[in-house]
Amino acid sequence: MSNTVDTAIILELSRELDKLRKEQESCLLEINKLHKKLQSSPEVVEKSSDELLGKLRELYHKFKELSEKEVILLMTLNNEVDSFILHAVHRRKDGSEQKKKRMKADVDISRLSLAGSMRSQLELAACLKDEQVAARVTPDGAEEDEWIVVKVIHFDREAKEFEVLDEEPGDDEEGGGQRKYKLHMSRIIPFPKRIDPSSAPDFPTGRHVLAVYPGTTALYKATVVNAHRKKKTDDYLLEFDDDEEEDGSLPQRTVPFHKVVPLPEGHRQ
Repeated sequence: MSNTVDTAIILELSRELDKLRKEQESCLLEINKLHKKLQSSPEVVEKSSDELLGKLRELYHKFKELSEKEVILLMTLNNEVDSFILHAVHRRKDGSEQKKKRMKADVDISRLSLAGSMRSQLELAACLKDEQVAARVTPDGAEEDEWIVVKVIHFDREAKEFEVLDEEPGDDEEGGGQRKYKLHMSRIIPFPKRIDPSSAPDFPTGRHVLAVYPGTTALYKATVVNAHRKKKTDDYLLEFDDDEEEDGSLPQRTVPFHKVVPLPEGHRQ
């Protein structure tokens, strides 16, 4: 993936995050207005309590949904920026001392600009408890990492570490069983909310993604065939790498929007 594409993705995610936070601010203003009205006008509460409290419940629910969307955006943006920075460091490592100093300054500025977002990300990571996410794990005896679907059990804010559960039984010599992993947050990618198709990005045709292969709980590299998701179901139409038919063609497979995430930089699967 080129630097131009990486930058475009980061800018797109940043715009989405800015728009989302404006929605949060507007929602919070409405909540505060209702709070003041309820506190300053007890007679209003007595006359129309059901209506006002119902409106307040709707606003709370909306703000909760916006916060959950923010978790997904922040973690995705963090992964994209980290990947971009690492790629830049690798590409420029043989440059002159002046270039290295300039590069370090650029990296420091990038990380500083993300400091506020990182704090919010840590605060909101707890929202992923009991949610399914994509996780990069290293199974016992395996030479390479794998991406699988796991369930979040706990988030350690200090260590920035998730405890997750692989709910699929293993196939080891002892008969298998569910496995737990402790993974740094950089190894976790949240899925879009199943109940909210708008939380899923609109990947352009030809974009590489990481998706759950139908009938499994493993994620593999795939290519978006059509930029427009299917109506009603909001499914993506994808072609998985190394999924050739006997004639060498790649079948087009339908994958639910809540089982597809951006392809991490450096993915080799």
